[in-house]
Amino acid sequence: MDAITPNKDKARAEPIKRPTVQEAEEAVRTLIAWAGDDPRREGLLDTPKRVVNAYKEWFSGYEEDPVKYLSRTFEDVQGYDDIVMLRNIDVESHCEHHMAPFLGKAYVAYMPSAAVVGISKLARVVEIFSKRLQTQETMTAQIC
Repeated sequence: MDAITPNKDKARAEPIKRPTVQEAEEAVRTLIAWAGDDPRREGLLDTPKRVVNAYKEWFSGYEEDPVKYLSRTFEDVQGYDDIVMLRNIDVESHCEHHMAPFLGKAYVAYMPSAAVVGISKLARVVEIFSKRLQTQETMTAQIC
Protein backbone atom coordinates (compact mmCIF):
# COMPACT_ATOMS: atom_id res chain seq x y z
CA MET A 1 0.00 0.00 0.00
CA ASP A 2 3.00 2.29 -0.31
CA ALA A 3 2.14 3.19 -3.90
CA ILE A 4 1.05 6.56 -5.20
CA THR A 5 -2.72 6.88 -5.32
CA PRO A 6 -4.51 9.22 -7.71
CA ASN A 7 -6.31 12.08 -6.03
CA LYS A 8 -10.07 11.73 -6.44
CA ASP A 9 -10.47 15.54 -6.40
CA LYS A 10 -10.54 16.55 -10.06
CA ALA A 11 -9.48 20.11 -9.14
CA ARG A 12 -6.01 18.80 -8.21
CA ALA A 13 -3.69 17.44 -10.86
CA GLU A 14 -1.02 16.08 -8.51
CA PRO A 15 -1.22 12.52 -7.20
CA ILE A 16 -1.18 11.97 -3.45
CA LYS A 17 1.81 10.03 -2.17
CA ARG A 18 0.78 7.49 0.44
CA PRO A 19 2.71 7.51 3.70
CA THR A 20 4.85 4.49 4.47
CA VAL A 21 3.71 1.90 7.01
CA GLN A 22 6.18 3.40 9.48
CA GLU A 23 4.75 6.90 8.96
CA ALA A 24 1.21 5.57 9.43
CA GLU A 25 2.22 3.81 12.66
CA GLU A 26 3.82 7.03 13.91
CA ALA A 27 0.58 8.88 13.14
CA VAL A 28 -1.31 6.38 15.32
CA ARG A 29 1.19 6.97 18.14
CA THR A 30 0.57 10.70 17.76
CA LEU A 31 -3.21 10.18 18.00
CA ILE A 32 -2.81 8.02 21.11
CA ALA A 33 -0.75 10.78 22.74
CA TRP A 34 -3.25 13.41 21.55
CA ALA A 35 -6.04 11.41 23.20
CA GLY A 36 -4.12 11.63 26.48
CA ASP A 37 -2.50 8.22 26.78
CA ASP A 38 1.11 7.14 26.55
CA PRO A 39 1.87 5.24 23.32
CA ARG A 40 4.88 3.71 25.13
CA ARG A 41 2.58 2.06 27.69
CA GLU A 42 2.85 -1.75 27.58
CA GLY A 43 -0.74 -2.32 26.45
CA LEU A 44 -0.33 0.16 23.59
CA LEU A 45 3.08 -0.81 22.23
CA ASP A 46 1.71 -2.94 19.37
CA THR A 47 -1.44 -0.86 18.85
CA PRO A 48 -0.04 1.26 16.00
CA LYS A 49 0.89 -1.86 14.03
CA ARG A 50 -2.53 -3.42 14.71
CA VAL A 51 -4.37 -0.24 13.69
CA VAL A 52 -2.40 0.06 10.45
CA ASN A 53 -3.08 -3.61 9.62
CA ALA A 54 -6.78 -3.11 10.34
CA TYR A 55 -6.88 -0.02 8.12
CA LYS A 56 -5.08 -1.93 5.37
CA GLU A 57 -7.93 -4.49 5.40
CA TRP A 58 -10.78 -2.03 5.97
CA PHE A 59 -9.69 0.20 3.07
CA SER A 60 -8.42 -2.46 0.65
CA GLY A 61 -11.11 -1.51 -1.87
CA TYR A 62 -8.81 1.16 -3.28
CA GLU A 63 -6.49 -1.60 -4.48
CA GLU A 64 -9.12 -3.44 -6.55
CA ASP A 65 -10.94 -2.64 -9.77
CA PRO A 66 -14.64 -3.60 -9.68
CA VAL A 67 -14.85 -3.42 -13.48
CA LYS A 68 -12.46 -6.38 -13.64
CA TYR A 69 -15.00 -8.54 -11.81
CA LEU A 70 -17.95 -7.36 -13.88
CA SER A 71 -16.13 -8.00 -17.16
CA ARG A 72 -16.20 -11.75 -16.56
CA THR A 73 -19.53 -12.82 -18.01
CA PHE A 74 -21.35 -15.87 -19.28
CA GLU A 75 -22.85 -15.45 -22.73
CA ASP A 76 -24.74 -18.72 -22.90
CA VAL A 77 -27.91 -17.50 -21.20
CA GLN A 78 -30.27 -19.60 -23.36
CA GLY A 79 -33.04 -17.04 -23.54
CA TYR A 80 -32.90 -16.18 -19.84
CA ASP A 81 -35.00 -13.05 -19.51
CA ASP A 82 -35.72 -12.74 -15.79
CA ILE A 83 -34.21 -10.46 -13.19
CA VAL A 84 -30.98 -11.52 -11.48
CA MET A 85 -30.98 -10.54 -7.80
CA LEU A 86 -28.67 -11.06 -4.86
CA ARG A 87 -30.11 -10.14 -1.47
CA ASN A 88 -28.83 -9.61 2.06
CA ILE A 89 -25.20 -8.85 1.19
CA ASP A 90 -23.52 -7.79 4.43
CA VAL A 91 -21.95 -4.35 4.15
CA GLU A 92 -19.27 -3.00 6.49
CA SER A 93 -17.84 0.36 5.50
CA HIS A 94 -16.53 3.62 6.96
CA CYS A 95 -17.99 7.11 6.70
CA GLU A 96 -15.70 9.57 4.97
CA HIS A 97 -16.59 12.36 7.40
CA HIS A 98 -15.51 10.76 10.70
CA MET A 99 -14.09 7.40 9.56
CA ALA A 100 -16.74 5.82 11.78
CA PRO A 101 -17.97 2.39 10.71
CA PHE A 102 -21.43 1.80 9.32
CA LEU A 103 -23.16 -1.52 8.71
CA GLY A 104 -25.97 -2.52 6.44
CA LYS A 105 -27.36 -4.89 3.85
CA ALA A 106 -27.12 -4.48 0.10
CA TYR A 107 -29.49 -5.78 -2.53
CA VAL A 108 -28.26 -5.86 -6.14
CA ALA A 109 -30.47 -6.68 -9.11
CA TYR A 110 -30.21 -6.33 -12.87
CA MET A 111 -31.88 -7.49 -16.06
CA PRO A 112 -29.42 -9.50 -18.19
CA SER A 113 -29.27 -8.92 -21.91
CA ALA A 114 -26.66 -10.81 -23.95
CA ALA A 115 -24.61 -12.01 -20.97
CA VAL A 116 -24.84 -12.54 -17.22
CA VAL A 117 -22.36 -11.88 -14.46
CA GLY A 118 -21.63 -14.65 -12.00
CA ILE A 119 -23.71 -14.05 -8.88
CA SER A 120 -20.64 -14.07 -6.61
CA LYS A 121 -19.22 -11.16 -8.61
CA LEU A 122 -22.11 -8.94 -7.53
CA ALA A 123 -21.23 -9.49 -3.87
CA ARG A 124 -17.55 -8.91 -4.66
CA VAL A 125 -18.30 -5.53 -6.26
CA VAL A 126 -20.27 -4.51 -3.16
CA GLU A 127 -17.34 -5.58 -0.99
CA ILE A 128 -14.81 -3.62 -3.07
CA PHE A 129 -16.79 -0.40 -2.84
CA SER A 130 -17.57 -0.94 0.85
CA LYS A 131 -13.83 -1.04 1.62
CA ARG A 132 -13.40 2.64 0.79
CA LEU A 133 -14.17 5.85 2.63
CA GLN A 134 -17.52 7.27 1.55
CA THR A 135 -21.08 8.01 2.54
CA GLN A 136 -23.82 5.42 2.24
CA GLU A 137 -25.28 7.42 -0.63
CA THR A 138 -21.99 7.50 -2.53
CA MET A 139 -21.51 3.77 -2.11
CA THR A 140 -25.01 3.12 -3.44
CA ALA A 141 -24.33 5.26 -6.51
CA GLN A 142 -20.98 3.53 -7.13
CA ILE A 143 -22.55 0.08 -7.05
CA CYS A 144 -25.37 1.11 -9.37
